[in-house]
Amino acid sequence: QVHLEESGGGLVQSGGSLRLSCAASARTFSTYAMGWFRQAPGKEREFVAAISRGGSSTFHADSVKGRFAISRDNAKNTVYLQMNSLKPEDTAVYYCAVRRSGSGSYRLEPQYDYWGQGTQVTVSS
Repeated sequence: QVHLEESGGGLVQSGGSLRLSCAASARTFSTYAMGWFRQAPGKEREFVAAISRGGSSTFHADSVKGRFAISRDNAKNTVYLQMNSLKPEDTAVYYCAVRRSGSGSYRLEPQYDYWGQGTQVTVSS
């Protein structure tokens, strides 16, 4: 299995920035598409962003387009989520996930096989 560890979360003011990192244990990291999801209290987990295995293609939820950017460094087995212009509604636990299969929508949780423990992002007013 693949072990994922997120880092970089914290408390930030509205309008501020954070960069989340997701470090993977797998030697086959470069063969996986990767995604970021988030879950706010009382709500279901939702799609945030995804990136193809080579990093050439990226996808972002409408709610974060123009503000967040996913990227990866396969040499370091790491995926990033740069978050700018943060809003209080971005407050959530952010999860990194592995997608081994290319079938189905990248927005759907069942398409992902492994998940990290999550990192808390809190955006104050």
